[in-house]
Amino acid sequence: MKALKNIGLVIFLIGLGVFTALPLMGTFQLNTPTFDKIVSDKGVKSELFIQSIKDRVIGQEFTGMPDLSATISEAVESANISHRKNKEYKKVIYTNPHDMAVLIGKESGSGFIPQNKGLMWFLTFGLGIIGALLFILPNVILLGKKGIKNNGIYHENATNRGWIAWSVFIFLVTFYLILYFRPEFAVNWTYLVDPISEALSGNPAGHWFVYGFMYCVVMVVMAVRMYIKYRHNKYQMVRTTSVLFFQIVFAFLVPEIMVRLQMPYYDFKNAFPLDYDFFFQWNLKSLLNSGGIGLFILFWGIILTLVIVPIMVYFFGKRWYCSWVCGCGGLAETLGDPYRQHSDKSLFAWKIERWLVHGVLVFALVMTAMTLYSFFAESGTVLGIKTQSVQNTYSLAIGSIFAGVIGTGFYPIFGNRVWCRFGCPLAAYLGVVQRFRSRFRITTNGGQCISCGNCSTYCEQGIDVRAYAQKGENIVRASCVGCGICSAVCPRGVLKLENGPLEGRINSNEVLLGNDVDLMQLVNKK
Repeated sequence: MKALKNIGLVIFLIGLGVFTALPLMGTFQLNTPTFDKIVSDKGVKSELFIQSIKDRVIGQEFTGMPDLSATISEAVESANISHRKNKEYKKVIYTNPHDMAVLIGKESGSGFIPQNKGLMWFLTFGLGIIGALLFILPNVILLGKKGIKNNGIYHENATNRGWIAWSVFIFLVTFYLILYFRPEFAVNWTYLVDPISEALSGNPAGHWFVYGFMYCVVMVVMAVRMYIKYRHNKYQMVRTTSVLFFQIVFAFLVPEIMVRLQMPYYDFKNAFPLDYDFFFQWNLKSLLNSGGIGLFILFWGIILTLVIVPIMVYFFGKRWYCSWVCGCGGLAETLGDPYRQHSDKSLFAWKIERWLVHGVLVFALVMTAMTLYSFFAESGTVLGIKTQSVQNTYSLAIGSIFAGVIGTGFYPIFGNRVWCRFGCPLAAYLGVVQRFRSRFRITTNGGQCISCGNCSTYCEQGIDVRAYAQKGENIVRASCVGCGICSAVCPRGVLKLENGPLEGRINSNEVLLGNDVDLMQLVNKK
């Protein structure tokens, strides 16, 4: 079995290595008709830029994206500097230099990679999937007996911050940095999934399609691991199937098909303020100009946030979204499951969590209020502050760096719910409702607790579950996403996820801060 896992690891690393090398490979050669079409489609009016590309790019063969990207970025920035200096603002190219490099790179790709898309898909995604499954599947035999085994989890390189974990960390961080900040280096990746994108939306793949496709592939492969490890736990099996369904169908397939039907690209499960740009001016104008479907999406987004979310949290806790529907939570529960034991359980981390996650929520709400005011008042500033600057700051710091680079890239080092725990504004909103007005709680039977610590070790939200279990207290925490792993790994059946009347909930904060007399009074009230 160990030999099979090692073979799987080697195959996986080969696929990962080829995928990682692609951004620096390939040949690019731009011709005049293709460039003229790009200029026409994007409405480029800068003669300086056009002439510069004709002189330095058209007819030239570039080996690898670095040289092509540098040449295009220099042409864009040089032209813009000259136009701004001469106050020729209509000629300024507002397209990000890297976005222009994406357009030209995508259309000028030539050689082996774009001509052998199927083979390259197999050498990257295919080998990655086969290798990962070979690494995972031997657990079917190793976990022969009923129960969830975590034996040796701190002695394996993949789960103890060893070299495998650090390799995954480096890859994820690099992948997100390319997606958000240097998308031109993802051009060769887009060729691999062009046939899939064209079949769904009718358009060639962009770098965000690569991301969505990889997201789904990773979740499916790691869901196989979840099905194996938690195969005797019905709750985990159903929950894993749920997040797969909502990610693949609602977040990936439906939006792409909507584009084919000439409708706005929209993920119907994505709720504000996680979907922080829902009320941005460009999105509102796009929806209002899309006719009936646009108005329906606008209405649905508002109802989802203000009505459906709080009602569902009241009855089922934030788990209905964070652990059953959300794509971020879905990736955390599949790809991130091997790393859940790394979640910081310290009091200091809890204090940082409370201030940070609620601070992001306040930031999102203030930004949205400014955005709506600017939209209806047709003003670009609020109290002298540029609304666009606030939006750009949030998009960069929270939407890109926190949610993407840190939130997912840091799984192998800091645990699988870094974003959900410390940065997600929707999680903060759900948590407030759950903490004070939800029927959901995790009940405990302190008399059965043997203080093994499994529950606390594997709590991805950094909750010291054992402290509650030892005292027989209900666990009512704003941060709890109801993943149920604490209950699944408990050898004595001490913990149960339940929904019940509010009157029956024990206020955990009062218990923890009070004395034995307070505890007896609360128990008697219950």
